[in-house]
Amino acid sequence: MNQFQLYFKLGYQHILDLAGFDHILFVIALCVIYLMRDWKKILILVTAFTIGHSLTLALATLRVVKVDTDLVEFLIPVTIALTCLTNILKPKPAGGNGYVQLNYALALFFGLIHGLGFSNYLSALLGKESSIFQPLLAFNIGLEVGQLVIVSIFLIVSSLMVGILGVKRKEWILIISSIVLGMSLMMILENRYW
Repeated sequence: MNQFQLYFKLGYQHILDLAGFDHILFVIALCVIYLMRDWKKILILVTAFTIGHSLTLALATLRVVKVDTDLVEFLIPVTIALTCLTNILKPKPAGGNGYVQLNYALALFFGLIHGLGFSNYLSALLGKESSIFQPLLAFNIGLEVGQLVIVSIFLIVSSLMVGILGVKRKEWILIISSIVLGMSLMMILENRYW
């Protein structure tokens, strides 16, 4: 396996790892307001998250940024909870430009925080490499592909629930956001940072 494949697989597995399901919860919280027909908006949203994630991974790997790991592990579920609260307090499907742009900004900003969560491990791996550009690129492409897998599965489920089973879209947003909010609050309460 060459270097690109190794880091691509690492990024892909990182996002799909059920032991670290916080990324999956965050992606679901971001995407619950969309349906399959909104695929362009979703692609921008997922890419905004990846850009934020990539930026802090690069900065941490280059040792430009160093943040307390316990603080980052606390902030990750906080970002999930805030995204869910945004969905619950404003439970309308994506449509209005202002709401969509807020979602993009949340994805980018919160991606910065999520990137710090994996940076120590990746820094240790990349510290052995002569150049970090290709491994970091491969990792982030793997991350993007993994997120698109999660989004695709979730959108299929959403389309079935809303389109075929007749669940009202607003109710679907509230139900999923509430479930993910509850899970993120448990993660916050169990966190060592307290």
